Amino acid sequence: QVQLVESGGGLVQPGGSLRLSCAASGFTFSRYAMSWSRQAPGKEREVVAAISSSGGTTSYFDSVKGRFTISRDNHNNTVYLQMDSLKPEDTAVYSCGTVVTGTADWGQGTQVTVSS
Repeated sequence: QVQLVESGGGLVQPGGSLRLSCAASGFTFSRYAMSWSRQAPGKEREVVAAISSSGGTTSYFDSVKGRFTISRDNHNNTVYLQMDSLKPEDTAVYSCGTVVTGTADWGQGTQVTVSS
């Protein structure tokens, strides 16, 4: 059973930084690509970053390129999202996800609020 638990969200001022973590269990973490998504109230979920199983390949949503960095630690079954130069429009619930059984599994998410 895939389990994904996010942490690290909070309130930050515009221009600030946060580092999100996602602890994974219930599957062989090192074999699967991982991603981070976000969902703001009244909006669709959007995938903001993805990383290959080895960590050698990453991709980003255009609006976060150059500001967000996804990484993973396959020894500790954890994926990270470093978020710098945060903007108010980055405010959302951020979740990590993967596709193990054919459909996407997402964690409960952690709230990120960017406001002065």
